[in-house]
Amino acid sequence: MTQDEKLSMLQGFVPQTWPAGKFPANLVKGAGYVPGVPRLGIPPLTESDASLGVANMGGLMRAKDEATAMPAGLAMASTWSPELIEQVGRAMGAETRAKGFNVLLAGGINLVRDPRGGRAFEYFSEDPLLTGVLGGYSVRGIQSNRIVSTVKHYALNANETGRSFADVRMSEPAMRESDLLAFQIAIEVGQPGSVMCAYNKVNTVYACENSFLLNDVLRRDWGYKGWVMSDWGAVHSVSIRQGLDQESGTQPRHNPWFGERLKEALGTGDVAPADVDRSVSRILRTMYALGITNDPPIPGKPIDFAAHLELAQRVAEQGIVLLKNEGGLLPLAASAKRILVVGGHADKGVLAGAGSSQVWPVGGASHQMRYDDKAYHFRLYMPSAPLAALKAQYPEATVSFDDGTDPARAAGAARSADVVVVFAEQFRYEGRDVLSLNLPDNQDRLIEAVAAANRRTIVVLETGGPVAMPWIDRVPAVLQAWYPGNRGGQAIARVLSGAVNPSGRLPVTFPVSTAQIPNPVLPGQNLIDAAKGKDVRTLPKEQQVLPVEFPEGSDVGYRWYARKGLKPLFPFGHGLSYTTFKTSPLKFSGTTATFTVRNTGKRAGADVSQLYLVSQAGQVKRRLVGFQRVQLAAGETKQVVLNIDPRLLADWKNSGWHMRAGRYRFALGESADRLGPAVEINLPERSWRESGAPAS
Repeated sequence: MTQDEKLSMLQGFVPQTWPAGKFPANLVKGAGYVPGVPRLGIPPLTESDASLGVANMGGLMRAKDEATAMPAGLAMASTWSPELIEQVGRAMGAETRAKGFNVLLAGGINLVRDPRGGRAFEYFSEDPLLTGVLGGYSVRGIQSNRIVSTVKHYALNANETGRSFADVRMSEPAMRESDLLAFQIAIEVGQPGSVMCAYNKVNTVYACENSFLLNDVLRRDWGYKGWVMSDWGAVHSVSIRQGLDQESGTQPRHNPWFGERLKEALGTGDVAPADVDRSVSRILRTMYALGITNDPPIPGKPIDFAAHLELAQRVAEQGIVLLKNEGGLLPLAASAKRILVVGGHADKGVLAGAGSSQVWPVGGASHQMRYDDKAYHFRLYMPSAPLAALKAQYPEATVSFDDGTDPARAAGAARSADVVVVFAEQFRYEGRDVLSLNLPDNQDRLIEAVAAANRRTIVVLETGGPVAMPWIDRVPAVLQAWYPGNRGGQAIARVLSGAVNPSGRLPVTFPVSTAQIPNPVLPGQNLIDAAKGKDVRTLPKEQQVLPVEFPEGSDVGYRWYARKGLKPLFPFGHGLSYTTFKTSPLKFSGTTATFTVRNTGKRAGADVSQLYLVSQAGQVKRRLVGFQRVQLAAGETKQVVLNIDPRLLADWKNSGWHMRAGRYRFALGESADRLGPAVEINLPERSWRESGAPAS
């Protein structure tokens, strides 16, 4: 390869921002493009945004090009089913390939540290094991289509506020035991072709020029063989020696670092030809390993939308979490004659989050509205109206609708109904965190008014993360539906009617209020106040300073609540069913746990077995160390075997993992704070380093 050919592989472009004629006229429009080397049969990299399907913000990037809109990442994680998430990956990867892309910018592995995170809906959970396993299986499914999947945003990109300049301060042990462990497990399971580094700084150094993260941890310690690409606009130097291989999504106004500036650095000797060769080799090695060079995708191939829509509905059904069901109000009786549906645009569709992950759904958006003045920024509703779906489930009933804009009017209608279903929503999008956990637009007052008028009130939440519920004591039943995707309306109706037995379990903790979370005041709130409604990036550069501390360290989510003795509104792992389960006592052989689960109810259902470490060599702990979703017919019993990863029993100490000798106690739980009897075992002391780490 010539030097120019090599360098061309290290700079990605947003093609539509460059002058016409610079790129092939038939180029499929997506998030990015990296030229190939036709002379050597090396195809270009054509990149699509993702996580919840093949993204197409507002349907404008590719003129209403439809793709299956999968449920939110939190909905996927609520299934606790790696196998199902791998199927989702296979479907998303197949659509990616059929549309002519060979890189899917998927694999959001960031832990949900802050329940107000604007992109929390894209991610999986607050736990490193659950996130890592599900993220890895998603990547595995995507790459089975001979395309590349990323994992992102490496690392500690927990909030959207000031993300391009926020400086996350955290000790190495805290990182290794939480966010980095999630990425490590995802990479081990999924073997992603590329890792995308984040916008933010980590301990004063931008993630995309952070040699500790990219060279020491990712490559030396974990032995990662793929390439590192930047997030779009996340490069601040010619950082090839610090571990960045490719600058993504450059635009003419950026003066790209991996363009002329990289050539200049080669000329001055600040970058050596061997540095370029190393990065190009990583990219080529991955393209050949995944079969991209031998079988490039061709746009316009057929897509089995019927199968993918059925899968999206199945994920939504299994990801809906029954939070409360006082008095067995659900499932709704078939004898219900007057059902009132209130609010949440339930007559139009189900809500989706927005930003680079936004999918233009199969069937098109049923309702849309702009949320700022940028061309692609639309709040979309998926074409699956819960109102119509409930009418289909209850053909003999009168199912009426009130839009919920007038609480008094809705309460009046509620008084004459047999049952009321209130749909409440909270919109989240990339680039901005939510400032409150309360439902917006007067919806808390709406729920209180309706519940006061009719005690048989059910609340269905379509939200992108945890929300506060000041009305919870006055409402007998609550479903958490998240952003349920292309067929979310049908999924919700089937769970409400009992056609589907709910089996979702929370992948994040729901606090009572922000007073319970590690940072009650949103990091960067002072900048939001100073910006007066504008993006904080519009502030003068000298004001764009945001040191971020996470007091919880590695005790993210439920671990923080256990450490502080706090009782959340709903704990991590919580979820109810229309049937009941019984678990046998735990048995151990070394670090392998065995037990049985029996469905003691009268209908089929799925339980999620959760195994927690509760004491580590005499020190109180709370860590998820194993899980398995178990599908059971009425009366059926199955055995579960869980092998515990020793890293979950260890602490990071002296540049390696260390397990103290002593007594370790474990318990099965219905959730992180509803645990069964603890079983104690003795384990020996053990210390080990990552495979590539130097000896001390």
